Amino acid sequence: MVTFARTDTSVVGHWWWAVDRWAIAALISLVAIGAVLAPAASPPVAERLGFDTFYFARRQIAFLGIGIVVMLAVSFLSARGIQRLAVVCTATSIALMVATLNFGDEIKGATRWLYVGGLSMQPSEFVKPGFAVVAAWLFAAQRLDSKVPGYAVATALFALVTGLLLLQPDVGMAMVVAVVWGTQFFVAGLPLILVLAIALVFIAGSVAAYFVFDHVQARVDHFFDPTAGEKGQVERALDAFQNGGWAGRGPGEGRVKEALPEAHADFIFAVVGEEFGLIACLIVVGLFAFVLLRGFNRVFRNDNLFVLLAVTGLLVQFAVQAIINLASTVNLIPPKGMTLPFLSYGGSSTIALALSMGMMLALTREAPAPRGGRS
Repeated sequence: MVTFARTDTSVVGHWWWAVDRWAIAALISLVAIGAVLAPAASPPVAERLGFDTFYFARRQIAFLGIGIVVMLAVSFLSARGIQRLAVVCTATSIALMVATLNFGDEIKGATRWLYVGGLSMQPSEFVKPGFAVVAAWLFAAQRLDSKVPGYAVATALFALVTGLLLLQPDVGMAMVVAVVWGTQFFVAGLPLILVLAIALVFIAGSVAAYFVFDHVQARVDHFFDPTAGEKGQVERALDAFQNGGWAGRGPGEGRVKEALPEAHADFIFAVVGEEFGLIACLIVVGLFAFVLLRGFNRVFRNDNLFVLLAVTGLLVQFAVQAIINLASTVNLIPPKGMTLPFLSYGGSSTIALALSMGMMLALTREAPAPRGGRS
C-alpha cells in the first residue's frame, strides 16, 4: 500500500493526510462489488437484447474505472474549485436537459437520453451534484449577508430543475432533488412554519403526480395489487432473497436475472441476495451507511456553513438514491426506476455519483493532525 510521510509537503502527500481515507476505502469497496456484479447480473439481459454475453459487463467495468478516476481527481479540488465546478456542471446539465427534451429519443414514455457522437448520456444525472453545491452556496451566501437573495435564487433554480425533470418525465429524480433542496433549506435555518408549508407542498405534489403521470399511477396501483405486472417483478426479487439464504447460491448461479428485465440495473440488489446471500446484502448496506455516517462525522467538525450545507446535500442525495432502490427492491415502496449507487449498470449514473462523492471528499478534507494526534 502506498503511504506518505506526514512531513511530505507535495500536493499528493498533503491530500493523503487531509482526505478521508476510510470513506475512500468504503467507496472503492462498493465499486469493486459493482465490478463483480456486472458480469454476474448482466449476461442474460445482454443476450435477450441481442448483444454479446458480456456487452454490459465490459461497459460497466469501464464506467467504474472512469468513475474512480473522476472521484479521486475531484477530491483534490479546493472549496472554491468545487463551487466553480458545480456552477459549470449545473449550467451545462440544464442546457443539455433542454436539448434532450427537444432532440432526445423517447424510451418507455420518457425523454431522458441524449445521443452525442454515438454515445448516450442522461444529463439529469449530472444536475444533481451540481445543484446540491450551488444551492448550498446560495443558502450560505444569504445567511452571511442578508442583502444577497440566496434563498429566492436557490428556490428559482430548484423550480427550474424540477420542472425540467417533470417534463421528461422523471418523478423519482425530481423527488431526490426536492429532498436535497428541502434538507439544505432546513439546515440553513428555515423557520418551522415554512418547513411545515414545504412539507405540505411536497405531499400535495406527490398526490398530484399520481393523477398526472400514468406511469406513477400504474406503479402505485401495482404496488397495492399483488396480481399486477410491476408487482410481479418485485415478487421475483423477493423470491431471489429467499432462495439466496445466508450465503447465497454462488456467483453466476442465480436465476432472477433471467426473469427480470432490469436485473443489472434497478433490481441489482436482488442478484446480490440470491447469488451472495444475506451476509453480502448486509455488507452492502453497511458500506452505504458507513459512507453516510463518516461524511457527516467529518463535516460536523467544520465551521464553514457552505461546506456543511453542500456536504449535507451530497450525502442526502447519495443516501436517498440508495434507500429508494433498496426499499423498492424489498417491496417497501413502489418501484421508482432508481439505480443503486456504484452497483447498478449505467454510465451517466456511475460517473455522476463519482463526481458527487469526489466533491464530498474534497469538502471534508481537513488539516492533517500532528504526529500522535487523530487521523
